[in-house]
Amino acid sequence: MRKTIMMLALAMGIATANAQENVTVGENNGSEQQTDGQPTLTKEVYPQKEADGDLYHGLTKKLTFDRMVPPHGLEVTYDKTVHVIFPSEVRYVDLGSPDLIAGKADGAENVIRVKATVRNFPNETNMSVITEDGSFYTFNVKYAAEPLLLNVEMCDFIHDGEAVNRPNNAQEIYLKELGSESPMLVRLIMKSIYKQNKREVKHIGCKRFGIQYLLKGIYTHNGLLYFHTEIRNQSNVPFDVDYITWKIVDKKVAKRTAVQEQIILPLRAQNYATCVPGRKSERTVFTMAKFTIPDGKCLVVELNEKNGGRHQSFVIENEDLVRAGTINELQVR
Repeated sequence: MRKTIMMLALAMGIATANAQENVTVGENNGSEQQTDGQPTLTKEVYPQKEADGDLYHGLTKKLTFDRMVPPHGLEVTYDKTVHVIFPSEVRYVDLGSPDLIAGKADGAENVIRVKATVRNFPNETNMSVITEDGSFYTFNVKYAAEPLLLNVEMCDFIHDGEAVNRPNNAQEIYLKELGSESPMLVRLIMKSIYKQNKREVKHIGCKRFGIQYLLKGIYTHNGLLYFHTEIRNQSNVPFDVDYITWKIVDKKVAKRTAVQEQIILPLRAQNYATCVPGRKSERTVFTMAKFTIPDGKCLVVELNEKNGGRHQSFVIENEDLVRAGTINELQVR
């Protein structure tokens, strides 16, 4: 009898020791015991289920405010239209809610009109805009019976001078037609060429009826070509520009109607002149995608007067094109 009691006590002691060992292992490893006897990692070991938003899957870094593009506040209403004027042409508009409607103003590429589609919509929404110069704008939009600002002019990031209007780490939007070149840099290069006003090319131009059309320079940078032109009106009659064409034609038919011609369309234009008053001059800088002129062909630039006959044209050879000057980014102002 005594032997049986001792064996039972010994068995109970072994079971109690095993239970204490399992609890100790679970507490030391910060884990919980599963039914199959294997420990499970908890958030103290692998913080996969954090509730504060800092870590979503244990490896994701939380976005901080220095990564944010600061939004502008905009009020809209149902009975009035809000117009937003941008420094350059609008390329993209996105609305965060069907409670808003927006579109370009008729005949204007840099003006967006915004209205509410329903009265007194309760929740704040947003609107995002991308412009041709590569700038990104974002707005937090809410409903107001009487908006404080009905016509808003957005600042040019180059000239506004306010650090709070754009974060220091803001990225520019790259557009397809400009390739790998920054739209903001293209704009700065055109302004720099226009401001310096150098005449690098002195043998290309045309003069008729008191009007002189000159090519002052050809430049290249990062796969783009820049043409600096000038219209001089030496008469007393204003010259109204109808259109300007750039086309590659055969040399044999350059002075008459071309049967086969390739039209080159400018991507950008700085200070595009539409009227040159008497005894005045106007200059324009055109930006085009890189191209060369095949053998036996030439580039013809034609300036046509609106409701007049004082048309001008000059010819650019391939040897002139390949001698294009380079742009030093350090000299761009």
